[in-house]
Amino acid sequence: MKIRILLVDDEKEYVETLAERLRNRGFHVTEAFSGSEAVEKLKGYNFDVTVLDVKMPGMSGIETLDEIKKLKPLTEVLMLTGHGTIETAIEGMKKGAYDYLLKPCKMDLLLEKINGAYERKSEHEERIRKAMVDKLSTSPMSVFEK
Repeated sequence: MKIRILLVDDEKEYVETLAERLRNRGFHVTEAFSGSEAVEKLKGYNFDVTVLDVKMPGMSGIETLDEIKKLKPLTEVLMLTGHGTIETAIEGMKKGAYDYLLKPCKMDLLLEKINGAYERKSEHEERIRKAMVDKLSTSPMSVFEK
């Protein structure tokens, strides 16, 4: 299965170029040009990894990260910015970002981080599946509980 990526940045040309490079490497990429657009796309689709710019007009990357984690807590988020500060990096990591990268980022490093984020998401999903199976095997009637 292709890794499903949501690429969010207000720099349209940057997003389109990066999206094409990621598609050429076999990823399924959806583009968003603002935090609010990203949130709307997340409501209708399950992405594995979001690559999210920190500095955007309107809803900032940190605000968007908060909304992503509320809507889809298992979606991993890579924060990406050309205006990075240590404070912003720490804040993003505290709020659940997988990692933080500075633009311009080497493609090999970005690919490594995307794959790592996807692996972490897959591990979380597998633990949830196992917990559900364990619950069903020890208490089959739990299927009918609300």
